[in-house]
Amino acid sequence: DRANATFVTLARNSDLYSLIPSIQDVEDRFNKKYHYDWVFLNDEEFSDEFKKVTTELISGTTKYAVIPPSMWGYPDFIDQTKADEARKAMGAKGIIYGDNLSYRHMCRFESGFFWRHPVMLDYRWYWRVEPDTKLFCDVNYDLFKYMEDNNKSYGFTISMYEYKATIETLWETTKNFTKENPQFVAKDNLMKFLSSNNGEDYNLCHFWSNFEVADMDFWRGEAYTKYFDYLDRSGGFFYERWGDAPVHSIAASLFLPRDKVHHFEDVGYYHPPYTHCPTDVKIRLDRKCSCNPQDNFAWQGYSCTKNYYDSQGYEKPAGWENQS
Repeated sequence: DRANATFVTLARNSDLYSLIPSIQDVEDRFNKKYHYDWVFLNDEEFSDEFKKVTTELISGTTKYAVIPPSMWGYPDFIDQTKADEARKAMGAKGIIYGDNLSYRHMCRFESGFFWRHPVMLDYRWYWRVEPDTKLFCDVNYDLFKYMEDNNKSYGFTISMYEYKATIETLWETTKNFTKENPQFVAKDNLMKFLSSNNGEDYNLCHFWSNFEVADMDFWRGEAYTKYFDYLDRSGGFFYERWGDAPVHSIAASLFLPRDKVHHFEDVGYYHPPYTHCPTDVKIRLDRKCSCNPQDNFAWQGYSCTKNYYDSQGYEKPAGWENQS
Protein backbone atom coordinates (compact mmCIF):
# COMPACT_ATOMS: atom_id res chain seq x y z
CA ASP A 1 0.00 0.00 0.00
CA ARG A 2 2.12 2.86 -1.29
CA ALA A 3 1.39 6.53 -1.82
CA ASN A 4 1.11 8.03 -5.30
CA ALA A 5 4.56 9.58 -5.01
CA THR A 6 7.93 10.16 -6.64
CA PHE A 7 11.35 11.57 -5.93
CA VAL A 8 12.15 14.60 -8.06
CA THR A 9 15.56 16.01 -8.94
CA LEU A 10 16.40 19.02 -11.06
CA ALA A 11 19.87 18.39 -12.46
CA ARG A 12 22.29 18.94 -15.31
CA ASN A 13 24.40 16.24 -16.92
CA SER A 14 27.44 17.74 -15.19
CA ASP A 15 25.81 17.08 -11.78
CA LEU A 16 25.89 13.30 -12.22
CA TYR A 17 28.83 12.46 -10.00
CA SER A 18 27.80 14.82 -7.20
CA LEU A 19 24.31 13.33 -7.41
CA ILE A 20 25.33 9.66 -7.20
CA PRO A 21 26.16 9.70 -3.45
CA SER A 22 22.88 11.53 -2.74
CA ILE A 23 20.89 8.87 -4.64
CA GLN A 24 22.85 6.08 -2.96
CA ASP A 25 21.98 7.52 0.48
CA VAL A 26 18.27 7.75 -0.33
CA GLU A 27 18.23 4.21 -1.71
CA ASP A 28 20.20 2.68 1.19
CA ARG A 29 18.44 4.61 3.94
CA PHE A 30 14.89 4.49 2.52
CA ASN A 31 13.96 3.59 -1.02
CA LYS A 32 15.34 0.06 -1.30
CA LYS A 33 12.39 -0.87 0.95
CA TYR A 34 9.77 1.07 -1.03
CA HIS A 35 10.95 1.35 -4.66
CA TYR A 36 9.35 4.72 -5.38
CA ASP A 37 9.80 6.26 -8.84
CA TRP A 38 12.37 8.97 -9.47
CA VAL A 39 11.85 11.83 -11.93
CA PHE A 40 14.81 13.79 -13.31
CA LEU A 41 14.23 17.22 -14.88
CA ASN A 42 16.70 19.22 -16.96
CA ASP A 43 16.45 22.24 -19.25
CA GLU A 44 18.30 20.15 -21.88
CA GLU A 45 18.37 16.44 -22.80
CA PHE A 46 19.96 14.04 -20.31
CA SER A 47 23.00 12.14 -21.61
CA ASP A 48 22.94 8.37 -22.04
CA GLU A 49 25.56 8.11 -19.31
CA PHE A 50 23.39 10.08 -16.88
CA LYS A 51 20.38 7.87 -17.61
CA LYS A 52 22.31 4.60 -17.47
CA VAL A 53 24.08 5.30 -14.18
CA THR A 54 21.04 6.66 -12.33
CA THR A 55 18.78 3.86 -13.59
CA GLU A 56 21.24 1.29 -12.21
CA LEU A 57 21.27 2.97 -8.78
CA ILE A 58 17.54 3.45 -8.31
CA SER A 59 15.20 0.64 -7.24
CA GLY A 60 12.07 2.33 -8.58
CA THR A 61 11.24 3.39 -12.13
CA THR A 62 13.30 6.31 -13.43
CA LYS A 63 11.91 8.99 -15.75
CA TYR A 64 13.84 11.71 -17.58
CA ALA A 65 12.17 14.83 -18.89
CA VAL A 66 13.17 18.08 -20.54
CA ILE A 67 11.73 21.33 -19.21
CA PRO A 68 10.02 23.22 -22.04
CA PRO A 69 11.09 26.84 -22.71
CA SER A 70 7.65 28.02 -21.55
CA MET A 71 8.62 26.86 -18.03
CA TRP A 72 12.28 27.87 -18.15
CA GLY A 73 13.01 31.30 -19.51
CA TYR A 74 11.65 34.82 -19.53
CA PRO A 75 7.88 35.24 -19.68
CA ASP A 76 6.92 37.85 -22.27
CA PHE A 77 5.86 40.43 -19.66
CA ILE A 78 9.39 40.80 -18.26
CA ASP A 79 11.51 43.76 -19.35
CA GLN A 80 14.78 41.95 -20.04
CA THR A 81 16.90 45.11 -20.03
CA LYS A 82 15.59 45.99 -16.59
CA ALA A 83 16.26 42.40 -15.48
CA ASP A 84 19.85 42.54 -16.79
CA GLU A 85 20.48 45.78 -14.93
CA ALA A 86 19.03 44.36 -11.71
CA ARG A 87 21.32 41.32 -11.97
CA LYS A 88 24.40 43.47 -12.56
CA ALA A 89 23.54 45.65 -9.57
CA MET A 90 23.04 42.64 -7.30
CA GLY A 91 26.23 41.03 -8.57
CA ALA A 92 28.16 44.21 -7.81
CA LYS A 93 26.86 44.08 -4.23
CA GLY A 94 28.20 40.54 -3.87
CA ILE A 95 24.76 39.01 -3.23
CA ILE A 96 24.88 35.22 -3.60
CA TYR A 97 23.69 34.23 -7.13
CA GLY A 98 22.94 37.94 -7.53
CA ASP A 99 24.08 38.12 -11.16
CA ASN A 100 23.06 34.58 -12.11
CA LEU A 101 20.24 34.26 -14.68
CA SER A 102 19.88 30.47 -14.76
CA TYR A 103 19.51 30.47 -10.96
CA ARG A 104 16.51 32.77 -11.40
CA HIS A 105 14.97 30.50 -14.05
CA MET A 106 15.47 27.62 -11.60
CA CYS A 107 13.78 29.47 -8.69
CA ARG A 108 10.84 30.42 -10.90
CA PHE A 109 10.54 26.85 -12.22
CA GLU A 110 10.63 25.34 -8.71
CA SER A 111 8.11 27.95 -7.52
CA GLY A 112 5.58 27.73 -10.29
CA PHE A 113 6.12 24.92 -12.74
CA PHE A 114 7.67 21.65 -11.61
CA TRP A 115 4.27 20.44 -10.33
CA ARG A 116 2.65 21.27 -13.70
CA HIS A 117 5.30 19.51 -15.81
CA PRO A 118 3.57 16.71 -17.78
CA VAL A 119 5.82 14.02 -16.26
CA MET A 120 4.75 15.08 -12.74
CA LEU A 121 1.00 15.08 -13.42
CA ASP A 122 0.76 11.34 -12.70
CA TYR A 123 1.81 11.92 -9.09
CA ARG A 124 0.42 13.60 -6.01
CA TRP A 125 3.39 13.53 -3.58
CA TYR A 126 7.06 14.31 -4.14
CA TRP A 127 10.31 14.29 -2.21
CA ARG A 128 12.92 16.66 -3.59
CA VAL A 129 16.56 15.53 -3.74
CA GLU A 130 19.55 17.63 -4.84
CA PRO A 131 23.21 16.89 -5.66
CA ASP A 132 25.73 17.03 -2.78
CA THR A 133 23.12 16.22 -0.12
CA LYS A 134 23.31 13.46 2.48
CA LEU A 135 20.79 11.39 4.45
CA PHE A 136 22.39 10.53 7.80
CA CYS A 137 19.78 8.18 9.30
CA ASP A 138 17.68 5.20 8.32
CA VAL A 139 14.17 6.29 7.42
CA ASN A 140 12.33 3.23 8.71
CA TYR A 141 8.80 4.26 7.72
CA ASP A 142 7.21 5.57 4.53
CA LEU A 143 7.41 9.39 4.69
CA PHE A 144 4.84 9.74 1.92
CA LYS A 145 2.30 7.50 3.66
CA TYR A 146 3.00 9.33 6.92
CA MET A 147 2.09 12.63 5.25
CA GLU A 148 -1.00 11.15 3.63
CA ASP A 149 -2.28 9.28 6.70
CA ASN A 150 -1.73 12.25 9.02
CA ASN A 151 -3.26 14.85 6.74
CA LYS A 152 -0.02 16.80 6.25
CA SER A 153 0.72 18.85 3.13
CA TYR A 154 4.26 20.20 3.58
CA GLY A 155 7.28 18.62 5.29
CA PHE A 156 10.76 20.09 5.89
CA THR A 157 13.96 19.39 7.85
CA ILE A 158 15.89 22.70 7.94
CA SER A 159 14.65 26.28 8.28
CA MET A 160 16.53 29.58 8.32
CA TYR A 161 16.45 33.28 7.52
CA GLU A 162 16.50 34.49 3.91
CA TYR A 163 18.85 37.22 2.63
CA LYS A 164 16.71 40.35 2.71
CA ALA A 165 18.48 41.80 -0.34
CA THR A 166 17.08 39.01 -2.54
CA ILE A 167 13.40 39.54 -1.67
CA GLU A 168 13.03 43.28 -0.98
CA THR A 169 9.40 43.48 -2.18
CA LEU A 170 8.20 39.87 -1.75
CA TRP A 171 6.31 40.55 1.47
CA GLU A 172 4.66 43.75 0.20
CA THR A 173 3.57 41.85 -2.91
CA THR A 174 2.24 39.02 -0.72
CA LYS A 175 0.30 41.46 1.48
CA ASN A 176 -1.29 43.00 -1.62
CA PHE A 177 -2.29 39.52 -2.79
CA THR A 178 -3.87 38.52 0.54
CA LYS A 179 -5.71 41.87 0.74
CA GLU A 180 -7.24 41.16 -2.66
CA ASN A 181 -7.80 37.45 -1.90
CA PRO A 182 -8.56 37.12 1.82
CA GLN A 183 -10.51 33.91 1.18
CA PHE A 184 -7.26 31.98 0.62
CA VAL A 185 -5.75 32.75 4.04
CA ALA A 186 -6.29 29.73 6.32
CA LYS A 187 -7.96 30.44 9.66
CA ASP A 188 -5.48 28.62 11.87
CA ASN A 189 -2.34 29.42 9.87
CA LEU A 190 1.36 29.77 10.70
CA MET A 191 1.60 33.55 10.35
CA LYS A 192 3.53 33.56 13.65
CA PHE A 193 6.35 31.64 11.94
CA LEU A 194 6.66 34.44 9.34
CA SER A 195 6.03 37.53 11.43
CA SER A 196 6.24 38.69 15.03
CA ASN A 197 3.82 41.59 14.44
CA ASN A 198 0.88 39.78 12.87
CA GLY A 199 1.98 40.17 9.27
CA GLU A 200 3.10 43.79 9.25
CA ASP A 201 6.72 42.75 8.57
CA TYR A 202 8.29 39.52 7.37
CA ASN A 203 10.96 38.08 9.69
CA LEU A 204 12.62 36.30 6.69
CA CYS A 205 12.03 32.80 8.13
CA HIS A 206 11.59 30.05 5.55
CA PHE A 207 11.78 26.29 5.14
CA TRP A 208 14.82 25.22 3.12
CA SER A 209 13.25 23.79 0.00
CA ASN A 210 16.12 21.57 -1.18
CA PHE A 211 14.58 18.94 1.11
CA GLU A 212 10.84 18.98 0.73
CA VAL A 213 8.21 16.26 1.03
CA ALA A 214 4.94 17.78 -0.07
CA ASP A 215 1.52 17.37 -1.62
CA MET A 216 1.32 18.76 -5.15
CA ASP A 217 -2.45 19.10 -4.75
CA PHE A 218 -1.59 22.13 -2.63
CA TRP A 219 0.57 23.77 -5.33
CA ARG A 220 -2.02 22.83 -7.95
CA GLY A 221 -4.86 24.31 -5.92
CA GLU A 222 -6.46 27.68 -6.61
CA ALA A 223 -4.81 29.59 -3.75
CA TYR A 224 -1.21 28.74 -4.63
CA THR A 225 -1.68 28.89 -8.41
CA LYS A 226 -3.16 32.39 -8.17
CA TYR A 227 -0.51 33.44 -5.65
CA PHE A 228 2.32 32.26 -7.91
CA ASP A 229 0.83 33.98 -10.97
CA TYR A 230 0.46 37.20 -8.98
CA LEU A 231 4.11 37.03 -7.84
CA ASP A 232 5.25 36.14 -11.34
CA ARG A 233 3.47 39.13 -12.90
CA SER A 234 5.13 41.45 -10.39
CA GLY A 235 8.52 40.49 -11.90
CA GLY A 236 10.30 39.80 -8.61
CA PHE A 237 11.82 36.52 -9.80
CA PHE A 238 13.86 38.57 -12.30
CA TYR A 239 14.02 42.16 -11.00
CA GLU A 240 15.02 40.83 -7.59
CA ARG A 241 16.08 37.24 -6.84
CA TRP A 242 13.10 35.61 -5.21
CA GLY A 243 13.86 32.06 -4.15
CA ASP A 244 11.43 29.17 -4.32
CA ALA A 245 12.06 28.50 -0.61
CA PRO A 246 10.52 31.74 0.75
CA VAL A 247 7.73 31.53 -1.86
CA HIS A 248 6.82 27.95 -0.86
CA SER A 249 7.23 28.76 2.83
CA ILE A 250 5.06 31.87 2.84
CA ALA A 251 2.33 30.04 0.90
CA ALA A 252 2.41 26.96 3.16
CA SER A 253 2.36 29.15 6.27
CA LEU A 254 -0.53 31.35 5.12
CA PHE A 255 -2.77 29.16 2.96
CA LEU A 256 -2.62 25.91 4.98
CA PRO A 257 -3.93 25.25 8.47
CA ARG A 258 -0.78 25.07 10.58
CA ASP A 259 -1.21 21.40 11.53
CA LYS A 260 -0.62 20.50 7.87
CA VAL A 261 3.02 21.67 8.07
CA HIS A 262 5.39 19.04 9.48
CA HIS A 263 8.98 19.10 10.71
CA PHE A 264 10.88 15.85 10.05
CA GLU A 265 12.94 16.09 13.24
CA ASP A 266 13.84 12.40 12.86
CA VAL A 267 15.38 12.71 9.37
CA GLY A 268 19.14 13.38 9.43
CA TYR A 269 19.99 15.54 6.44
CA TYR A 270 22.80 17.66 5.04
CA HIS A 271 22.88 20.23 2.28
CA PRO A 272 26.00 22.37 2.22
CA PRO A 273 26.66 24.10 4.58
CA TYR A 274 23.97 22.98 7.08
CA THR A 275 23.20 19.72 8.89
CA HIS A 276 20.03 18.54 10.52
CA CYS A 277 20.94 15.81 13.02
CA PRO A 278 18.07 14.43 15.13
CA THR A 279 18.18 16.03 18.57
CA ASP A 280 17.04 12.97 20.52
CA VAL A 281 19.82 10.44 21.20
CA LYS A 282 17.28 7.57 21.15
CA ILE A 283 16.31 8.42 17.57
CA ARG A 284 19.97 8.72 16.53
CA LEU A 285 20.77 5.25 17.86
CA ASP A 286 17.55 3.64 16.66
CA ARG A 287 17.98 5.01 13.12
CA LYS A 288 21.74 4.33 12.92
CA CYS A 289 22.48 8.02 12.34
CA SER A 290 26.00 8.90 11.25
CA CYS A 291 25.82 12.66 11.95
CA ASN A 292 27.50 14.54 14.77
CA PRO A 293 24.80 16.07 17.03
CA GLN A 294 27.12 19.03 17.63
CA ASP A 295 26.63 19.92 13.95
CA ASN A 296 22.85 20.14 14.33
CA PHE A 297 21.77 23.49 12.88
CA ALA A 298 18.19 23.30 14.18
CA TRP A 299 18.65 25.19 17.46
CA GLN A 300 21.38 27.60 16.37
CA GLY A 301 20.89 31.33 16.01
CA TYR A 302 20.44 31.51 12.25
CA SER A 303 17.88 28.69 12.24
CA CYS A 304 14.12 29.35 12.42
CA THR A 305 13.26 25.90 13.78
CA LYS A 306 12.88 27.09 17.39
CA ASN A 307 10.51 29.75 16.07
CA TYR A 308 8.62 27.00 14.17
CA TYR A 309 8.11 24.94 17.35
CA ASP A 310 7.06 28.04 19.31
CA SER A 311 4.60 29.20 16.65
CA GLN A 312 3.08 25.70 16.49
CA GLY A 313 2.90 25.50 20.29
CA TYR A 314 4.88 22.22 20.12
CA GLU A 315 7.27 20.97 22.76
CA LYS A 316 10.86 21.01 21.53
CA PRO A 317 12.68 17.65 21.42
CA ALA A 318 14.55 16.53 24.53
CA GLY A 319 18.07 17.94 24.71
CA TRP A 320 17.56 20.87 22.33
CA GLU A 321 19.02 23.38 24.83
CA ASN A 322 22.39 21.60 24.73
CA GLN A 323 22.62 22.34 21.01
CA SER A 324 21.53 25.98 21.01
